[in-house]
Amino acid sequence: MKLAARVGQIKPSITLTISAKAKAMKADGIDVCSFSAGEPDFDTPDHIKTAVKAALDAGKTKYGPAPGEPALRQAIAKKLQTENNLPYNPENVIVTNGGKHALYGLMMALIEPGDEVIIPTPYWLSYPEMVILAGGTPIFVETTAATGYKITPDQLRQAITDKTKLFVFNSPSNPTGAVYSPAEVAAIAQVLVKKQVLVVADEIYEKILYGDAVHQSIGSVSDEIFPLTITCNGFAKAFSMTGWRLGYIAAPVELIKGMTTIQSHSTSNVCTFAQYGAIAALEGGLDCVQEMLTAFSKRREVMLGAIQDLPGLSCPSPDGAFYLFVDISAYGLDSLSFCKQLLAEQQVAAIPGVAFGNDRCIRLSYATDLDTIEKGMSRLGKFLQSLSR
Repeated sequence: MKLAARVGQIKPSITLTISAKAKAMKADGIDVCSFSAGEPDFDTPDHIKTAVKAALDAGKTKYGPAPGEPALRQAIAKKLQTENNLPYNPENVIVTNGGKHALYGLMMALIEPGDEVIIPTPYWLSYPEMVILAGGTPIFVETTAATGYKITPDQLRQAITDKTKLFVFNSPSNPTGAVYSPAEVAAIAQVLVKKQVLVVADEIYEKILYGDAVHQSIGSVSDEIFPLTITCNGFAKAFSMTGWRLGYIAAPVELIKGMTTIQSHSTSNVCTFAQYGAIAALEGGLDCVQEMLTAFSKRREVMLGAIQDLPGLSCPSPDGAFYLFVDISAYGLDSLSFCKQLLAEQQVAAIPGVAFGNDRCIRLSYATDLDTIEKGMSRLGKFLQSLSR
């Protein structure tokens, strides 16, 4: 069987591959410390599950509108207006099968062959693959630990050409945990307005912030940037709803209509009763989010302290999300070899930085319990000792 050429143009998800390997080892009875998946280990809050049970009892089990249940689109628009200062209306919103599907639908509706999409490195590993599937060309702009893994306005300005269609802006960032300050967001927005370049703001980690970090939606910076902004978000990270597959895009109406047409021929509607859980998440307050954030803060402190105590490792202190992006280059291994050996020899699962466009680093997720973190960091120390012999 000959597959379509597009399949060979993209890479499988290393994140999912390593996570699956770690789960298989656990299923075989092996004690694995997994820092691989970007998935909170908390259960979905009870009030969200209760809302879905009620929806099932009420018969919310039929086909629904392709762009989402009207009540959920209304709730999302209200959330964006009140929390993010983004004046979207329900017709500016489409509900999708997860945040990943939201970005995929966006690329399919917007990007054509010849279009360039600027992506700062390190990046979430699916961004460039989605661009390639849509026929576009990803343009990578390298950032470093010295700048907190943030693209500068000058770097962005220099990367823009007459072929640039879109800039991908992820704050808080996966994999680095970097959070752009309001002033930094405003400076990026000024460049985009001057060059009239669209921006997709991936805000999936907006609620997971530490210390004095503040999330600023780029579309709220000025009246000029708002029509150029596409806002992407979802329920997986903040509300521990990863398996629910609920995301959304908010954007100009013509883009939402285009995405709706594509979605109507691909997935039809998003799971009807699950959408009532999303409404409960948006309307039920943020106490459950704060409880999870308190736990993430402690885990971040413990893992970051352990990394700082290990020889030859370094990483910036993340201001958001639940990842450390650790530089392992002092040990002379590429990131994939490092992670394969770490899993085989010490049963610790990490994601190689090459998946994110930086082969000097590995990504560690601290979305797991403290016992696993402490045990895993001890094993990492033993692994480093073996490399130093």
